[in-house]
This record gives sequence, structure tokens and C-alpha cells, in this order.
Amino acid sequence: MNLRDRTVMILGGSGLVGHAVAKRLLGAAPSRITLVALFEDEVKATARALDPHRGGTTIDVEWGDLFLPASLARLERGAVMADPAHRRLLVNDLLGELTEDILHRSFLYQLLTTHRPDIVIDSVNTATAFAYQDAEKSAQALLESAGRGQVDRATVERHLLSLTMPQLIRHVQILVESLKRAETGAYVKIGTSGTGGMGFNIPYTHSEERPSRLLLTKSAVAGAQSLLLFLLGRTPGAPATVEIKPTATIGWREIGFGPIRRKGKPIALVDCPTPVALDQAFTPDAHPWRELGQTLEGAYIDVGENGLFSRDEFETVTALGQMEFITPEEVADYVMMELEGRPTGRDVVAALDAATAGPTYRAAMLRGSALERLRALEGEAGRRAVAFEMLGPPRLTKLLWESYLCALLRPTVRALADSRAGELSAAAHARIERDTVLRSHILSVGIPILTPDGDRVYRGRQVAVPGDGEDPRSAAPRGWVDLRPEQFGVWITRAREMVAQAERRARCSTESGSGVDWTAIGADDPIEPAGFATWVFRFEDRGERIKR
Repeated sequence: MNLRDRTVMILGGSGLVGHAVAKRLLGAAPSRITLVALFEDEVKATARALDPHRGGTTIDVEWGDLFLPASLARLERGAVMADPAHRRLLVNDLLGELTEDILHRSFLYQLLTTHRPDIVIDSVNTATAFAYQDAEKSAQALLESAGRGQVDRATVERHLLSLTMPQLIRHVQILVESLKRAETGAYVKIGTSGTGGMGFNIPYTHSEERPSRLLLTKSAVAGAQSLLLFLLGRTPGAPATVEIKPTATIGWREIGFGPIRRKGKPIALVDCPTPVALDQAFTPDAHPWRELGQTLEGAYIDVGENGLFSRDEFETVTALGQMEFITPEEVADYVMMELEGRPTGRDVVAALDAATAGPTYRAAMLRGSALERLRALEGEAGRRAVAFEMLGPPRLTKLLWESYLCALLRPTVRALADSRAGELSAAAHARIERDTVLRSHILSVGIPILTPDGDRVYRGRQVAVPGDGEDPRSAAPRGWVDLRPEQFGVWITRAREMVAQAERRARCSTESGSGVDWTAIGADDPIEPAGFATWVFRFEDRGERIKR
């Protein structure tokens, strides 16, 4: 990709890697770079530091929490969690179905759809952000409150908002949809292994466990995110996806002498001149120390999100055989080379593509034999199975049974295309009424049947998609056989498009190469439920596999 005159957004733009990437990018002369960070002062300071290098590039800044709705993105997390209305909003946005409302109020969505960047570089340490909310500790507190009979809604909400996987999944859902709508061409994630490249023997931990569950949660979230990006890279309409995953300490930003800050705040010097009895030292009201009115100072090396290290800390962590280290400029070089189309061998998404075991020639050959045997068994039994609702989701079973009804009523795709919805609806209902075996099979696998008038329903013991809520019929598209005329109108429209596709292929009848769709549905083919369901997934849902 030629980066000149492109627009770029860097998430985590004030961080160690984000800054280095921005500096490298400026040499490629993009038209605009938007830096996004959590804090206003940090992102503006980064923009000022980059100003001498920017040339003709415009540098914009945005700040706020990417994982929150825009209305809350610039509030401190403590303030958000303390407000009942804010918590309720977050719980709904986290655990509810992803709706347009949830999407549109997301700060990340608003950023991407407003700036519409050609390229997004994401250097936010997502795994740390979610894992270090410490769901295990929250769960223990919740259990203790339950034991005292003091569990209230606020306690439950705070625990729910610490859960890592729901947060990661919702974040990626919003990210994917936002990138698609912004028509972003490339997305590069700077990931993490969670352990600085070390294994279960990592000696740096947060508790007596080694490694701690907190650290393992971070690694697990980082791995889960890599697999979700693997899916993003296989999604039509989504950007080209790359993940660079440094497996060493990243350093450094600055070497200096001065106040030592932890999470942006100076460490206050304290003293405890007289020892305290052990049984009194850690009580809630214990306060044996005294403030010295000064801050801790010393020589430090700033290693970004990990904070300020002393010489000895840095020397230990980066020692040969420990985490060792990689510079942010080297990470930025990997990013630049991947964006320019020069494979680095460091792209995790490409590595997963290469290492995973996909479809095989042997399986394709055996598929034909398996289908032939299944057809033979159905012929011997004189009964078509159609669907058992084992695979899920129920919509597939619905599609298979509805198209099977179409096959019972019309001999070919063309005949279905020439049909009238009302006639099909009445004929299908008549078939359901008189064919006990057919009706029983559909109901027994958990699929209700909605009558043509839409006011009555056949149902069995199990229901895959219950009809609850104000309008029970809203469940029909997700897992009911729908006999209403309007639903058969949908199948007629689909059949007409299949016929139109067949006619377009016929006009190119001289083509017989491997580029021709040899598995396409013909206008005069009999209706096959699997073929119809596959067509819906492929053309309506855009659910076609693009990598093998």
C-alpha cells in the first residue's frame, strides 16, 4: 500500500509504540494522522513532540476510553462505576444483543466513522485493560457479600463489568462493524503474549501463584483476541488484518532523573520510625506511617505502559534469559513493512492462516461418497431427514425445512419463481395439516410452525427459539417454519434471483474454465434444501469462505 496522502488513525497514539509508529509514518507523508489516547495531556504532548517531523501531514488528537460509550469515555472509571445509571448503561451495552443504538453510542464507533481512516494501527494493550480488572478478585468479593447476605444490584453490576471475555467480544464486535462502515483498508494490531515472551516459568507475578491467574488471564485474553483477528482477516468487506505480537519488554521512551510516578502520580515519601505490633499493622484503621511531604526521586528509564524502572529493575528484566527487550522503533518498522506490502514473517494472523489445517482434497472426495450413502439410506427408508437441529443456529433448520416445503410443492427453481405467494402458503399449510410424519419431525426437533394467518402456531415439547416478548412472531425469522404468504414471497424472490443468475451465466456459455461457478443452481434444477440454504448464506448473508 502506498502510504502517501493516506489517512491514518493510531489507537494508543501516546504510548511507546504508538509514538514510534507515528514518527515512522510521518516519513511516508500521509495526509492526516489522528492520535487517540486515554488522556488529553498525554496525547497533546505526543502531538507536540511529533510536530517537528510532520512536514505537510496534519496531526489531529482525540482522547477517551475506547471501550466505553462516547458519553462516558472521558470520565474516570471510578466515577463511571460509582454511578448507578452509568453502570446500567454499561451492563446493557456489554451483555445485550449488539444493536444499532449500542453501536452508535460507542466512542470507538464514533471515532472511526467520523474520521474514516484508510489505515488503523491499534497499539492499545487491550489484554491488560480487560484482564487487570481482576474478575477473580471481584468474584471472591461477590461470594463474600453473598455469604453475609449483602448482595445488592450494584455489587452484581460491578462484577459483571469486570468479566474479561464479554468485554473482549463486545469490543471486537464493535471494532469489526466500525471498520467496515468506515471502509478502512488496513487494520494493524500491536498485540502481546502477556508474559514478555516467557512461559509458565515466568518469575514476575502478582501473587503467591506463579504465574498468577491475573497474568494468565492477560495471556488468555491476548490469545483470544488473536483468534478473533484471525476471523476478521477472513471476513468479506473487512480490512486487511495484521497482528504484530512483541514477545519481549518494549523499551524505552526516556532516561532521566526526577520524581518517580506510578500511574501518572508521584510516589509520596513516607516513613515508619517505630515498628507496629503485627496484629495491629494491617487493621482497617492502621496508620503507623507519617508523610514526609516529599516525593520519591531517582534515576529512571521510562518503559511505557510498564512505568518507570530503576537501573537494577531494567537490568534484571532485560537480562539474557529473562524477558530481554525489543525497541518500539523495531516494532514500528514491522508495522511499516507490513503496510507497504513487504512480509515480515511477524504477522500472527498470516502465521495462523499458514499453520491451521483447512479443507482437504481427500475430504472433498469423501464428501461425495458420504452424500451418496445418505441418499441411498433415505431411499431405502422412504423418508427424507432434512434437518435434526443439531448444528444450529435454528435459522439453518428453518431454511432447510421451508425450502423442502417449496420442493414438495414445485418441481424446479423456475416453477417456484413463477409461483404466487398466497397459493404456495395455502398449499404448504394443507401439506402440513395432512402429513403427520412431516409435521411431527419439524416440531420434534424444536421448530414451531406458524400458520398462514400468523395468529396460530404448531409447537412441540422443545422449542429452539421461543416466541416471547411483545410480538412472539418476531422469533419466526430466527427459527420457525413460517407459512405466511409474505415468507413464501421471500422464497419466490430468491428463486427469481437464482433464475436471473442462471440466465446471466447462459449468456456467457462459451466460458468453461475453472473460474466458472460449477456448483451454481440452474433455473430448471430441482429444488434442493441444502443448495437453497447455501445460496442464502452465500448471497444474502455474504457468508462465503474467502480463505482456505
